[in-house]
Amino acid sequence: MSVPKKRRTKSSVGQRRSHHALKKISLNKCPKCGQAVKPHCACAFCGFYKGKEVLKIKSKSKSKKKELQ
Repeated sequence: MSVPKKRRTKSSVGQRRSHHALKKISLNKCPKCGQAVKPHCACAFCGFYKGKEVLKIKSKSKSKKKELQ
């Protein structure tokens, strides 16, 4: 079984791990509803992508109290 000849320095370990940092998520505005949306993804609020409806979004009810009455 081979053993490393020299110990890895702190700086070389840090240089290797420099690509492991989390990156900031970029967000764009949906042109239809104005919500924040990831680029190249359909809007989860209105279901539109590039001006076309691609997702069927169920409309949220106004109030649960009105449904009970």
